[in-house]
Amino acid sequence: MNEKTDYLILDGDCGLCNQIAIFIEKYRNKDKKLTYLSIKSEHGKKIIAHLSTKMQSADSVYLVRNNKTYIRSAAGIRILLYLKWYCKIWYPVCWIFPLPLRDIIYRIIAKNRHKFFSKPEVCLFPMD
Repeated sequence: MNEKTDYLILDGDCGLCNQIAIFIEKYRNKDKKLTYLSIKSEHGKKIIAHLSTKMQSADSVYLVRNNKTYIRSAAGIRILLYLKWYCKIWYPVCWIFPLPLRDIIYRIIAKNRHKFFSKPEVCLFPMD
């Protein structure tokens, strides 16, 4: 794992994940280094394999930031830190909601994401 690079590991077959990556790239502060990986990529699998058994089985979005891994809503909120200031200001607001509530909402969205977002024709994430 490159220590200077942060990784966002997403489902490459998910239309919602694809749209999120497009949004992030549109509003990302270009000074912030972030590499996208598919969960199915060799590099993504290698990173996930080094996590605890609980995190490996999370079937979630993973954010590796400063060599610390976050999943579900904790990863989603921290993504705001990579964005331009007018998006980043939502970061402290999101922490008002307790983790269990945020993760319940995350799981409902994750469970239904394929119903509302079609599979992308081309995966934006490296499948090395």
